[in-house]
Amino acid sequence: MGQAYEIYAIRYATMTARTPQMNYLQPDPHDTAAADLDYFIWLIRGGGHDILVDTGFNEAAAQARNRRLTINPVDALANFGVRADDIKDVIVTHLHYDHAGNLDRFPNARFHLQDREMSYATGRCMCNGLLRHPFSAEDVTLMVRHVFNERVTFHNGDGEIADGITLHRVGGHSDGLQIVRVRTERGPVVLASDAAHYYGNMHRRSPFPIVYNIGDMHEGWAITERLAGHPDRIIPGHDPLVREIYPRAGGKADAYALHLPPSRSFA
Repeated sequence: MGQAYEIYAIRYATMTARTPQMNYLQPDPHDTAAADLDYFIWLIRGGGHDILVDTGFNEAAAQARNRRLTINPVDALANFGVRADDIKDVIVTHLHYDHAGNLDRFPNARFHLQDREMSYATGRCMCNGLLRHPFSAEDVTLMVRHVFNERVTFHNGDGEIADGITLHRVGGHSDGLQIVRVRTERGPVVLASDAAHYYGNMHRRSPFPIVYNIGDMHEGWAITERLAGHPDRIIPGHDPLVREIYPRAGGKADAYALHLPPSRSFA
């Protein structure tokens, strides 16, 4: 079977009382309940390696966008005995502010990014305010600096980080959005990031309203489902339901073990 990895979702912030219109491009007209939106990074562990998926945002970004930061996600790694200096590989699913902040906190890391995401975040689409809004010029500039310092590995479609950890470009939400497939003891788990903010985005086939290409997003859902092989092995990027159905990681606050089976099934 090869190396089986552990995966931990680490929550570092939450936005409360979001209406269905804020979360679904085609909301159910009968659904009036408000929902929270959680912010996560993900830590993959196995074979003596710690691989980080996304880097969250910091206090400056929280204040600029009126978000409440519970803890800087980089500091939250200390709960796992992980120092930012020790991280050698960081997978950046896309360059939106809540997934690509804190890029200056990992001095020894190599960043894994899709070609199309860098082109998108530095190209003509950023002249459009709606498309530009989820990006931070400071974060994108930091990534450009990492490129010039030869610290970025670009991927064009599918890529491999290590045996059992692969990347797959799906686009949709952002042009270069990539998802991460990880081999675990319960089978392949797919970190969908913002291919689906909520389980409901994928299950209802209703995109989150921040979307670059709806066609790519729909195709991305099919790719995600195929790679996971079972709906219980898909992890959305922001759904608070993750905290309800996955066990806490060794009692650690706001960290959840995704390599273990969920308490309820979506099959």
